[in-house]
Amino acid sequence: MPKYLVTGAAGFIGSRVAARLLERGDEVVGIDSLNDAYDPRLKTWRLERLQERGGFGFERADVTDSETLDGLFRHHRFRAVLHLAARAGVRQSIEDPAAYIETNVRGTLNVLERCRDGGVSQLVLASTSSLYGARNPLPFGEDADTSYPLSPYAASKKAAEALAHSYHHLYGLPIAVLRFFTVYGPAGRPDMSVFRFIRWICEGEPVLVYGDGSQSRDFTYVDDIARGTVAALELPGYEVVNLGSDAPTALRDALRLIEERLGREARILREPFPRADMAETWANIAKARRLLGWQPETSLRRGLELTVDWYLENRTWASRLKL
Repeated sequence: MPKYLVTGAAGFIGSRVAARLLERGDEVVGIDSLNDAYDPRLKTWRLERLQERGGFGFERADVTDSETLDGLFRHHRFRAVLHLAARAGVRQSIEDPAAYIETNVRGTLNVLERCRDGGVSQLVLASTSSLYGARNPLPFGEDADTSYPLSPYAASKKAAEALAHSYHHLYGLPIAVLRFFTVYGPAGRPDMSVFRFIRWICEGEPVLVYGDGSQSRDFTYVDDIARGTVAALELPGYEVVNLGSDAPTALRDALRLIEERLGREARILREPFPRADMAETWANIAKARRLLGWQPETSLRRGLELTVDWYLENRTWASRLKL
């Protein structure tokens, strides 16, 4: 039975990718540091659901810990590694850029080194639409110039991509780099707008919106992302592929859909638009369609309905998560 390593297995995307591998009968080893970059109670909730499944093993470990990774690769022989562990979030990276460099750059280097020495046949690396910055025409294609990141987060993921390419060039390691676009869904990160909007409206709190809400995002449902991530395990060589919805939506329109599902109106509190944020994101997914046979299946309306329903079902504890 093929065995896969999923880093960041208690994370939003990592937990769904691990679940998809398990659903198709694969054996999965997951690692996660369970740090407090956001409320770890949410990570624990995701992890508990994975641990209920057969074929899943977990070790609490940080990708920056070389010795632990060495032991893991000595004990297991992995067919492939899905490296989804990362420090995510644009604004948080401004407050603590060193943590982003440590995890996203050094952590990726550590994983690449173990893949090189451990006979791994494929690495899938999570990247981000934040690399496209403010200078590229829409929709963003994978060949766009990513030399002008707007945040330490984007810069750290750019560095991770560059390291990955060098390891493919030097050692022939097949690597698929996936640039994710604004992933949302049930059990999503509490620092992201969708979770916060649902929480604030549901609990009768003011809803913080930066600028006038006209900024657009290519919201992509988490299960679509997980499906595309697993499909990328079959890619040869070195490829960079966008995974997005190809349907950008203004933030205020997404907010309106959440209001409709909850049957409540948001009380808006506005603050200036942050310099590190992108005004627009929009994925050109022609390459994903061609190489992976992938395209998103979940509309934003349906995805938000499922996300709101998850919050209501878990409101007792989800309403107390630290934002």
